[in-house]
Amino acid sequence: MIGVFDSGVGGLTVLKALLRELPAERFVYLGDTARLPYGTKSAETVGRYALQAAEALAGYGLKCLVMACNTASAVALPAVRAQLSTLPVIGVIEPGAEAAAAASPSGRIAVLATEGTVRGGAYQQAILRRRPDAQVYALPAPLFVALAEEGLSDGPIAEAVAHHYLDALFAAAGAGAPDTLVLGCTHFPMVAAAIRAAVGPAVRIVDSAETTARHVRAALCQAGLAQAGGQGGLRLLATDAPERFARIGARFLERPIGEREVELIDL
Repeated sequence: MIGVFDSGVGGLTVLKALLRELPAERFVYLGDTARLPYGTKSAETVGRYALQAAEALAGYGLKCLVMACNTASAVALPAVRAQLSTLPVIGVIEPGAEAAAAASPSGRIAVLATEGTVRGGAYQQAILRRRPDAQVYALPAPLFVALAEEGLSDGPIAEAVAHHYLDALFAAAGAGAPDTLVLGCTHFPMVAAAIRAAVGPAVRIVDSAETTARHVRAALCQAGLAQAGGQGGLRLLATDAPERFARIGARFLERPIGEREVELIDL
């Protein structure tokens, strides 16, 4: 069993990538919907929530834990690894940073994320560890979260918001603009088309969900923990409003989710 957790439904973009990459594995996903969003909360609060979620998932007999939340990965990954010291614990920051550092020809890299992730500086530090010559620009874009959850992920509203956040860095900077953009929030792949329209076709867009899934597969194979065959499976947990989780989560997972598929748990 592979555990995956996020503050809500955003981490389902990571789960979707994991299901494609590892179809024979069994997954349990926990969305802490009672306490979302994490991105606007203090590091101390996010750390406490992440430890509680990790401990709850550990009870399902995990062989690996994926922290499918950029904010939690940014502030709580070392603490969760210490708490679950016998398990591989993988966040979304490091895979995204590694992919961005490798993808950028010039080293000019933008990170689009929540306020908490930008404030913590984890992406900036992770990219610079891999590429000290990089210029990293971190942009908070909290409205994308609401657009993704409301189903307004493309069209004129999403494109207007994308231009609002990105034009100053990409359109106004001309030849000095970043050539690579990291989607540093698990909601943001849902608005990728609007982001692409704003930054143009030449900018490389790094999806941390896809890169994390490949990283998890490599880690499991290296540790001899990958499931060789079988049908796989999925269990969905939420800490509040399972009906809303099912309704909104279906868009993120790109398949129907019945309300009865989502189990209500208390942390």
